[in-house]
Amino acid sequence: MIECIFTLDYEIYGNGVGSLRDLVLDPTRRLAELFKEFAAPFVVFAEAVEFAKMEEAQSDPDTGEVRAQLRQLRAAGHEIALHIHPWWANAQYGGGCWQLDWTERNIGTLEPERVEAIVSGAICYLREALEDPHFTPLGFRAGQWAIQPTPVIAGALARHGIRVDSSVFKGGHMHSLGLDYRPAVSNGASWRFSNDVNAPDPHGALLEIPIHTQMVPFWRMLGGKRLKLQSKTRKASEGSPLPRDWRDFVRLRYPRKLDFCRMTFAEMRETVTGVVEGEQERTPIVAIGHSKDFVDADAVRSFLAFLQDRGVGITTFSRTLCPEPQLSF
Repeated sequence: MIECIFTLDYEIYGNGVGSLRDLVLDPTRRLAELFKEFAAPFVVFAEAVEFAKMEEAQSDPDTGEVRAQLRQLRAAGHEIALHIHPWWANAQYGGGCWQLDWTERNIGTLEPERVEAIVSGAICYLREALEDPHFTPLGFRAGQWAIQPTPVIAGALARHGIRVDSSVFKGGHMHSLGLDYRPAVSNGASWRFSNDVNAPDPHGALLEIPIHTQMVPFWRMLGGKRLKLQSKTRKASEGSPLPRDWRDFVRLRYPRKLDFCRMTFAEMRETVTGVVEGEQERTPIVAIGHSKDFVDADAVRSFLAFLQDRGVGITTFSRTLCPEPQLSF
């Protein structure tokens, strides 16, 4: 049997454009209401560095509402995890816009002391926001999926008690960041790792549960819904190096993530049907979405109903690692 872990990257646009109300609070509230219909949990990857900086600069009137919503989500049974865009750590606000430090775009390339400061500060924000001084997030996702190079960031995460990473998307290759997750294609559904996220290590401190991907012809990435959202994202990424390198897409087959915000219901159903029918062992598959991309509740509702009909449980990282008590449809 398989179980599905829905994960939500809870954030504004990568260059600091947009409001918390429009891109984080309202869409997440709508998503939580939808999942409540199915008594299903999801994982909230909260971009803690971004929110801490916005509070410090008083750049948005709803920073306090973010804290309140995180507490509400946790109380409702959703899991709070850690998401970090490291280019926010040195951010400066002035004249109504953000100046972000793109030299820190990939956290894996930073010095150990810098990584330690960013991770510890982010966890401190979550503890304060959740009003729980002992809170430790179980899961982590790197900004731009960048957990290569692996040693420094993996060591910092393990020291802080984080046990699960979900940054890898099998088959991924991003030239501008030096990421290459093509070797992970031959790995299983999940694996432990140490100094190389692609290399399974049974003694590794961290467990990789990757974002589920399906290798498809590149032209199947050109659906209307996806292109419309990508166009919106590109406009909000002006002035940043976040847009992808064209070489990433010059491939006969491309890893299409199971993205419940950017895919149609038909695409989501097709992506998981083979896994649902062929998998015998208890296996989690991870779906990804972004609060700023959640515009199509009907597609997600149809997908949740499809999973329910197929007997697929909806779970979280914590319930996967500690399956009792288990929450499913």
